[in-house]
Amino acid sequence: MTASSTDAGIQAHRVTFDSAGETLAGSLYLPGHGDPSPGLVIAGPWRTVKEQVPSVYAELMARRGFAALAFDFRGWGQSSGRPMRMEDPFSKADDIVAAAAFLAGRPEVIARGVGGLGVCAGSGYLARAAALSDTIRSVALVAPGLPSHPTVVAEVGGEAGVAAIERLAHDAREAYDRTGQETLVTAVPATPESTVAGADYYTNPQRGLVPAWDNLFNPASWTSWLTFDAQDAAPHLTAPLLVISSDAAVSPSSVRQFIAKVPHPVEQIWIPGVPQFDWYDQPGPTGLAADAVAAHFDATLR
Repeated sequence: MTASSTDAGIQAHRVTFDSAGETLAGSLYLPGHGDPSPGLVIAGPWRTVKEQVPSVYAELMARRGFAALAFDFRGWGQSSGRPMRMEDPFSKADDIVAAAAFLAGRPEVIARGVGGLGVCAGSGYLARAAALSDTIRSVALVAPGLPSHPTVVAEVGGEAGVAAIERLAHDAREAYDRTGQETLVTAVPATPESTVAGADYYTNPQRGLVPAWDNLFNPASWTSWLTFDAQDAAPHLTAPLLVISSDAAVSPSSVRQFIAKVPHPVEQIWIPGVPQFDWYDQPGPTGLAADAVAAHFDATLR
């Protein structure tokens, strides 16, 4: 295990752990005090790697006294697993369960003190993981993407859009089965003029355009994505839950719909006017979120 340090004494250790027979690569951020702390699994937005949003929040939480794990899902970044670059909500939720089990066994983490922090699409995966695993004892979701299946269908253009991307998924999977090679396409057009949501984040080397991210996506992912309903986990969540979002962020109606289905009171913080991608890395929104998340986990994990 290798480590690097920040100016605040935070140490970032390179770690690996197993999930479904694959080796997942992570960065475990530890606070400078050296005592066992609550451990947090960080799940970031779709099509991303640990050096993007997960590491931003992992360092913020380590600065606030938590052991925080940013990691690459199987088939992404430095983790093993094929087909590569699959946005599979079900396998990603399983990877989060494995990450929580890994944290729970670390000497730097206090007993029964593991929580999960999800950002954007990672919130849906984390919610599913928390519903599956008693190891995740508290949950915080920041700018969560929690679409229902009907919402996803509407976003891709209705049944005609579903049929089109199902064909893409079928062709990509058939080509992989035949040749052993993934069909990989550009995830976000890499020009600042792009009108794709988040282009200002993903095309900026000072933000999301980091060397570790190859900007690729496997269209075979659509098979899993179209059958995933992030709302399904809500009725099964028993862990304390904090939700932080904005009406200017992604699908606030879906977020409220999810909250209404959770069978216990949910702590909510709504910050006016903060767009989705500012929650990824901008100091103001991420700092506000980290402070609130720290208070939530201090109350529920220590």
